[in-house]
Amino acid sequence: MDLQLTNRTALITGSTAGIGLAIAQRLAAEGAHVIITGRTEARIAEAKAAIVAQTPGASVRGVAVDFGDAAQVDNLLRDVPTVDILVNNVGIFEPKPFAEISDADWLRFFEVNVLSGVRLSRQYFPLMLAAGWGRILFISSESGLQIPAEMVHYGTTKTAQLAVARGLAELTKGTGVTVNSVLPGPTASEGVEEFLKKLAGEGKTREEAEHEFFRDARPSSLLQRFITTDEIASMVAYLSSPLAAATNGASVRVDGGVVRSI
Repeated sequence: MDLQLTNRTALITGSTAGIGLAIAQRLAAEGAHVIITGRTEARIAEAKAAIVAQTPGASVRGVAVDFGDAAQVDNLLRDVPTVDILVNNVGIFEPKPFAEISDADWLRFFEVNVLSGVRLSRQYFPLMLAAGWGRILFISSESGLQIPAEMVHYGTTKTAQLAVARGLAELTKGTGVTVNSVLPGPTASEGVEEFLKKLAGEGKTREEAEHEFFRDARPSSLLQRFITTDEIASMVAYLSSPLAAATNGASVRVDGGVVRSI
């Protein structure tokens, strides 16, 4: 299927590994001009090499930026003044007892997980409306619907992303611009693989550790395995496409059936 993304310019935040890198790889393979971001030039160079290795001749460049620093975000906006597709993927998480989550922790999580997307959308969204076409996607999480007890601050920011995306979508009536959220479930990212390796080091195989995780921690999963980053990227690529014009203001779940609500 031709997703009609050739020569579209796409900015994917937090894209040197995991879901973000998979999205960048998929969009590059579809012919988009891809701009990736990471915190260091070394990570950006590694990600660029991975994208080009998968798609020789891919159009890809990178910008080093810490999304917890508003000044660095401003520099990014000056360097990349306009895009056709914005994928707000960057995010942080950490398990922490609620009573130990300080004001500084709350502010840091909102700074990176929510305000990064707000700041970028504030520049690109009006330009998309003026151009008559554009795509903004927020990579939220099933944790935005089912707040994890061990990461209340993280889940709250993921809920906030859903609200921002829906609010922006309300401003797109009659235009060619769409704003949607994607809600991954438990995904086989770098952090998860390290987690499984630690469990496997305790006398279990990776497969046994994965089975136990879904039996005990995510029993509602219908997939009963970790989602691959490529599976998330496929949904994002479709929603970035002109073919997805009728999907707007939606919270699209790629969660393996973890969320039980209809």
